Formats: sequence, C-alpha cells, structure tokens
Amino acid sequence: MPVERWSTAQVLAVAPDPAAARAARSVGGAAKWSASGLTDEVLWGLCKGSGKNPYQVCVDLSGPAYRCSCPSRKFPCKHALGLLLLWAESGAGDAEAPDWVVEWQNGRAKRAARANEPRTTTAPADPAAAAKRVEQRVARVTAGLDELRRWLDDQVDQGLAGAEQAGADPFETVAARLVDAQAPTLAGTLRRVGRTAGIGAHWADRLLGELGLIRLLVTAHDRLDALPDDLAATVRSRVGYPVATDDVLAMPPVRDRWQVLGQVDSADDKITTRRIWLRGTNSGRFALVLAFAAPGQTFPADLVPGTEVDADLCFYPGSPPLRALVATRHGAPVPLAAPTGAVDVRTALAAYSAGLAADPWRESVPVLLAGVVPTREGGLVDEAGEALPLAPGHDQPWWLLAGAGGQPVDLAAELGPAGLRPLAAWSQGCFLPATAGSPVGPDGHTAELPTELLSAALVGTARRPWDGAVAVAGRPLGAGGEGPAGVLEAAAVALTYRRAGTTPSTGRGRVPAAPAESTPPLPAASAVRLRTLLTDGGAPGGSQIQQELLAEWLRLADRHGGLVPTDTLPALLDVGRRHRALRPVLSRLGGRRGRWLAGLRSEWGYLFDEALDLTAPAGQGGGDDWETGTTGERLAYLTRLRARDPQAGRELLAAGFAAESAPDRARFVEALEVGLSPADDTFLEGVLDDRRKEVRQAAVALLRQLPESGLRRRMTGRATASVRLDASGTALTVDPPRECDPAMRRDGVDPVPPRGTGAAAWLLEEVLAGTPLATWTTAFARTPAEVVALAAADDWGPALRRGWARAAVEERAGDWADALVAGARPTGRQSRNALPETLLWQLYEVLPADRLGTMVADALRTDPGRANRLLGMLSQDWSPELSGAVADAIGVWARTEGRNSWYLAEVCRIAGTCATPGLSERFHRLADELAGEGVDPSRVRAVGQLAAVLAFRTEMHKEFA
Repeated sequence: MPVERWSTAQVLAVAPDPAAARAARSVGGAAKWSASGLTDEVLWGLCKGSGKNPYQVCVDLSGPAYRCSCPSRKFPCKHALGLLLLWAESGAGDAEAPDWVVEWQNGRAKRAARANEPRTTTAPADPAAAAKRVEQRVARVTAGLDELRRWLDDQVDQGLAGAEQAGADPFETVAARLVDAQAPTLAGTLRRVGRTAGIGAHWADRLLGELGLIRLLVTAHDRLDALPDDLAATVRSRVGYPVATDDVLAMPPVRDRWQVLGQVDSADDKITTRRIWLRGTNSGRFALVLAFAAPGQTFPADLVPGTEVDADLCFYPGSPPLRALVATRHGAPVPLAAPTGAVDVRTALAAYSAGLAADPWRESVPVLLAGVVPTREGGLVDEAGEALPLAPGHDQPWWLLAGAGGQPVDLAAELGPAGLRPLAAWSQGCFLPATAGSPVGPDGHTAELPTELLSAALVGTARRPWDGAVAVAGRPLGAGGEGPAGVLEAAAVALTYRRAGTTPSTGRGRVPAAPAESTPPLPAASAVRLRTLLTDGGAPGGSQIQQELLAEWLRLADRHGGLVPTDTLPALLDVGRRHRALRPVLSRLGGRRGRWLAGLRSEWGYLFDEALDLTAPAGQGGGDDWETGTTGERLAYLTRLRARDPQAGRELLAAGFAAESAPDRARFVEALEVGLSPADDTFLEGVLDDRRKEVRQAAVALLRQLPESGLRRRMTGRATASVRLDASGTALTVDPPRECDPAMRRDGVDPVPPRGTGAAAWLLEEVLAGTPLATWTTAFARTPAEVVALAAADDWGPALRRGWARAAVEERAGDWADALVAGARPTGRQSRNALPETLLWQLYEVLPADRLGTMVADALRTDPGRANRLLGMLSQDWSPELSGAVADAIGVWARTEGRNSWYLAEVCRIAGTCATPGLSERFHRLADELAGEGVDPSRVRAVGQLAAVLAFRTEMHKEFA
C-alpha cells in the first residue's frame, strides 16, 4: 500500500530540538533538492550543501529511521527534516532510487531480521548472589525510608514555618541520603518539593500536601507484602526500584493500532524527559512511552504525534499499568485524521478520580475529550455545557482558537489538579499540535488543604497537638492518627480526596465560532515559507533581515491575494502589534478569522481600525454596514462606495461627520482620496475648521492633491507675493510672510519653526511647500534646474530650496528632485546650498531610476560611506540597473586590500533585501571565486550570506508566481 504523507506538524514533532526545526525550514524548499523519490517506505533525496557534492539523505518511514551524509550529530538532522517537509508540503519526486538508497534499505532489512531471531536466555550465573543483592538493596532502601520518616515527622513536629527561612538546603541533604540508600526516584521528588519551601503565596499548602504524599509512600513501602501486586509495583517505581527492559519485554504484548496523541518535554537539572501519550484504537487503553536525553543530546523520533502505528506494546507493572515499551512494529505509521474513543468532560473526570484512587501519587492522567470548545474564562466546555479549566500558562490557547475557529474539536490533554494541559487537537481532519505554555510562577497555585490542618503543621504539633479530625469541603473524613504522623497522613488523604472529587463547572460561555471565509488560501508553498519566516532563525542573515523578508513576503502575498494559514495568525497579529505599517496588509491577509481572533484579545484590537478587503462590492460580505460596523468595516464600506460612486460616499460621510470621534473623522477623510475630485473641495474646505488638528491635517493633505482647490489657490497667492523675479529677470526678490495669520493656520501652515530656523524663513518654507511647483516654471518661464539656480545667489536661498524640496517630495516630481539634488552637493561642511540629510534622502527616492543608478554608482566608486547611507534610505525593489551597479561594486570592494570590511558587510546586508533576486547565482559564483583566491574569510562570508538571502527571495517570489 502507498505510504500516506505526513503533515507539516507531524514532521516538526520529530525534530530533536527547536534549533533543528528552524534549520530544517531553510532546506525544505524544492530548490534545495536536486533529486528525490519514495521507494516502498524509504524517502530519499539529494540536498545541495556548501560543498561540491550534495548530501545523501534517507528516511525509513516505517521506523522512522534516518541516514544523512552530513557531519551533524543530531538525529534527525536538518536535511532529513527538510526532506520530510518537502514531502509533506509538495510530495516526493519520481526519480529511481540510486544504489546508496537500495544498499541502506537492504542493510536495515538484514538488521531487522537478525533482531527478530529468537533470543537465547541464560540463567543468572549465581542465583543465590543475585537474590542476596536484591535483599541488600531492599534493606538499604528500608533503612533510608525509616530515616526519611523520622525526618518528615520532625518537620511537622517542630513546625513547617521554619522551612521558609531554611529553604531547600535541608531537603537536599536528605535527598542525598536517599540516593545513597538507592531510592533515586524518591530523592528527586524530595528535591523538587524542597524548591517550593518559602516560594509563592501558597507555599505552605503545596509543601504540606507533597510531604503528606511522600509520607504515604513511605507507609506503603512498609506494607509492600500486603499490597496488591499492581499497587506494590507502583510503590516500587515511585521509590526508585529498577525494572529491567528485558523483564518488561517478556510481559505479554498488547497489539493494537496505537494513536500517538501528543508529547510533552520537561527539563530537570541533569536530564530532559519526554512523555509521549498513546491510546489503543481497539483496546481503549492509554500508554505512556518515556524518552530521556542529557543536555546536548536528542530524543529518538520513532513515535510521531498525529499518527497511528500498528505495534505491540509491553507494559511496565503498575496500578494501573500505564508506562510501556514498543516491542514490535507492524508497518509504517499513518496520519491520524481523527482519534477514536473521545469522551465528555464528566467521563474524563471519572477516569481522573479512578486514576488517583489507584495511584494517589500520580500528577496527572491522560484524557481525550470529545467536541470541546474554548470558553472566555480560560477553559474547555463540552456539548453538555460542562467545563474544565485549562492549567495556568495554557489558559490562552490561541493555537486552538486560530486553528479551529471556535468549532468543536477532539482534544488530547493531561488532566491534573491545576486543570488541563493540552497535547493536541483534531479539527475537521486536521491535526493541531499544542504550543508550549507560558511559564507560570509559584503564585499560580491554589490552596487545596483545610486551613486547620495547615495551621497545625505550620505551628508544629509540639506546640499545638493534633487530634486527627479533618474535613474537606465541609465533609468530615473521620478521625485519623495523632501527632505529626497523623497530620501528614491527613494531608495525603485530604489532598487526594479533594483532587479526586473535582466536578465540572457549568454556565461557562463558549467562544462564538469564527465566520466562514470566502477568500481562498494562499499557495501551499508560500504558506510553508511564511512559517519559516515566523520561526526564529528560519531565514538567512539574522533577525533584522528576517523581519525585512517577512515584510516583503506580506507585500507579495497581498499583491497575489488570498489568506494566510490560520495557525500563523497569532504570530502575525503579534507582529502587527510591533510594526504599525504592516497592519493594513495583515488585516487583508488575516481575513475574517484574523478579525475574529482580534476580538478575543485586546492587544490585537488594532485590526478593527484597518479596512477589510476593498475589492469586494459594497454591501456584500457581511459586517460592513455603515451604521453598525467596526471602524475598519465602515472604512472599507466608505472606500468601496467612493470607488463606485464618489458623490454618494462623500454625502454619506458628510451626513454624520460631526458625530464621529476625532480618530474616525481623520481616517474617513483620508478615505476620500479614492475618487478624489474638485467636487470634494467644498466638503474638505469645511473640514479645515475642525476642532482637531489631525482631522485638519488629513483635509490639507487631500486639498494639496487638487491643483484647483481653494487651498492651492490661496497658497499660490501667498507664494507669488513673497517670491518674484526682479526687474532684470535674472534674480529673485523675496519678501517672506512676517506672521502666521489665522487664515494661514487654517490652511495647514505651522506657525512654530524648528530650532535653529528663523520665523520668517520657516513661514516662507511652509508656503512654498504647499504651492504647486508648476507655479514657478510657468511664472518664471524657466526649467526646474534654472529656477533652482536663481536661488543660489539669494540670501533666502536655503529656505527656498527647502520649500521646493518638500513640494517635490509631495508631488513626486523627479525633474525638480534632480535639480535640487544636483544643486545641493556641498563644497564644504557648512555649504549654504546643502539640504538637511532627511530631506535629501527623500529627494533621492523621487529621482528617476536611471539618474539614481548613476549617482549610486559614482558614490560606490568614490565614497563607500555615502553609498551605504544612500542605499540604506532607498526603497525596496531596486531596478536591475541599480542592482547591477551595486553588484559590480561588491566585486571590487571584496578584492580591494585595505578596504574597510564593515562597508562591504553593510552593503551586502542592504542588497540582500533590496537587490534583484535573480543575482543570487552571480553572488554564489563570486563567493566561490573569492574563497579560491584566498580572500579574507569575513569578506567571503558577507558575499555568501548575500547570495543566500537572494536565493531565499528568489524561491519566495517563485512561490507566488
């Protein structure tokens, strides 16, 4: 049977660490693979690397098992993960498997055959010696637990209040003795408990409850011979008795189709533990597979969350048996479209209570909930209206809300005293892995023990004798033991009773479902690229270049049209919080699901101020009603109406304009730019009298776009009255305004000059900035260059140039920008003709492409510093001419001895996100040539990084073609 393709989530789940997942994104594109194929259950490919020969990569999907010719010590390496990503998103090629693939496949088959051969078991060399060692260990453990019992009783007898000052040190001392007594698991538990002493608001409640459970474990160990076999096995495992792997594999196997529900990693001081939860399709039983990794090591990736595998499992003894080993596999794993056996909240709580009754030391139990929906209070509610809370740190499940849109899902989780810790969910056949929760401090704990019990433990039974009476939730549990032992036993009973008696809450409000989308999604390959860009280190060049590449991706996606994958929405909405300029694009690409999410979190509420899809007809799509819509929806409505009927749009706005808020008035005025015509002059003139400055500024900006507007005529009158040709016609006569009268203020003239500028010069500059440039070429019968030259000899020349420059930037007048830039080249640092740097760079952006290319080429040859500053201020998407000029300069700079390497690295960084992407191959060749010529490695790296960024952009552009 053909192997079913994995999903992207399933591929990333086998990554040994987040760094490997990030690196895999960089090699997951089709451009990186010269050949690939799928032979039986073996996926193979040739990945282009930095060397001459490609890396040979194989993945046996039945394991999975991995093989790669790269030197990485991680399994799977980034190339194996990249190959799996390629297969998951685009499929494998149809090339015939080369010899090295067949050889590896045959070798694995031979090793598997040898492993399946019957094992020959030999009896212990000396059964009596083995039995004696077991007796000695039991004696050492028993002695260690006797000492622990006395220490626990002493803590309660003297009072736990002293633990706040003592901290964890006494616990560490006793834990070290337990290690010597060969009770390592219990020693680790005691260390963990000791770290809670004195930490957080309810530290005493947590400490007493945990110490009570430890005391209960010590008592159970004393009665091992009287306990049922399964419970005795649980006690031994909690203490730290080892169980040989061979003994587990000798247990009767349980064959089933095991659904891999999810995994959780937890780090300790010296080791990281991975818990992988499975559930049998037919047996209905849960299984826990544990994996361990020391720092720097990776986990085995043989169980992939979101898949189903036919296998034999052998269970460790326990009450109930839960931990298991995979004994034998029967075929490759297949994607799990939806799990079976999901239950409602009340049934899950019953299983939780039964689990605690069988094993009171259990921290959580696995559950699989059916048809649950997030609540506004941070929980999950089922179809019957019964809810469970999500554990602190997991109570804002944006991954689930974004992926499922508020629709019912089947959800796998660990259920513990604090609530649910999600593992994964399934929505309409899609597997949604849970994201890591937010770190939660000790104050997130809720008190669980009766106050009278806690009070006695804090004061100490030596000062306040304990009579053994305790009640939980108003229900007496009967008289227990007296003294410190009675306090600890009562704490264990009360804690277990309270946890096992958890009941579902009712009356929780469900999150409303997200509206359906009518816009198609973006291409699948581009979606993979987006996830790469949202992953730290997922793109070449560092974090700054990655952010610029993300902005470029969003522009390309907006131009293409479509919706981003729903799982990326939380990360993208966070990007919009930091980068205001990207918000309009995000509003369009996020669609209705994005706006729905924004309504659930105040930090994302900015999305409601952005317009929706402006291409849809007015009155269609829902939610865009002018009377009841959000600001963004009303803005979209007005913009679409203006595009179809400008007069109707203006009249609609004018009818209720005075009642709008100031921010909304400003935004609605800006929307009149669509369909702007002289017919809007009267309305905009009235807006000039608005009480808010931002509204008046919006009207001024539009009136300046109307050559025949009243504002333009008034500004022209002021300008021609201030600047005239003298009688000879060869010089200027300048008589600037002496004061900013109310009429000038109404027309947007700022009366307050910046520091260092005179009042008269500033008013002259403001008037010229608002006057059409055609006024001067017509009045003086001269070209822009000739008009600019007239100002060179005048004392008011700097103010004239600044005013004309601002007008040139506003009108995007390339001929005026060229004349002003040419006349602004300083002959010294204090040249009177020089323009402010910020204004000069704005003029550069207005210059024609050929003129700009010539200027940059000159600067690259003569002044690297100026060239870098100029290139850094220019817009994206350089012309081929400008890109070629920069490429020529980089080739020269890289080979020039003594040239500052910083200038080369900086121009390479800038060119990576601005130059024509098609130059990537040219820079790849240049990097190889430089390496062969023995050029400084730092220069080679700069050029090589430039080539990598351009190659990344080349693939990104192709994905939208």
